[in-house]
Amino acid sequence: MRSILVANPKGGSGKTTLATHLAGYLASLGRQVVLADLDRQQSAAGWLKRRPAHLPTIHSHQARKPTLQPDWMVIDSPAGLHGDKLSAAVKLAELVIVPVQPSAFDMLATGDFLRVLREEKAIRKERSQVAMIGMRVDPRTRSAAELAEFLLAVEFPVLTYLRDAQLYVQCANQGVSLFDLPPSRAARDVEQWQPILEWLSVS
Repeated sequence: MRSILVANPKGGSGKTTLATHLAGYLASLGRQVVLADLDRQQSAAGWLKRRPAHLPTIHSHQARKPTLQPDWMVIDSPAGLHGDKLSAAVKLAELVIVPVQPSAFDMLATGDFLRVLREEKAIRKERSQVAMIGMRVDPRTRSAAELAEFLLAVEFPVLTYLRDAQLYVQCANQGVSLFDLPPSRAARDVEQWQPILEWLSVS
């Protein structure tokens, strides 16, 4: 089983958005996918409960059957993840995705988190790969330029920048992902996801 950890100690950084759409994408490929929600707010678990039955199945980590042998596990981590819990989560994950929004508070928290992350044994030994994603980015704004400058100094690869779109809100409310929608409705956002999907396929 391959595993993806979506992590950032800053609340509201976009972890659940990434985790649910990653799970939706992998399920759309016919993979057996488990979504693990470690956040006390259980937003990803709530999304999963709202998921229409006719869509590709995504299994809840809490309710999965012992006989299930998943191909992928996507882990939505809680805010404030640190210490032994961070070490345990990273040890489980083959891939680690760190979302960051274009705000001073988010960049400061993320910078501190990345310094801690670099010291994790699984990262230092390159058993886990880390990548960054800019979240809710409007490229026309000064904050977007500041985020790009911040990420230039990060040693981990920056995969893409995702726009702040109402479609993500609608998907959250309906328990669906971009990859469950008609191409005509989601094409612009799916295009922004292509570097993430390519990274998954070659990692």
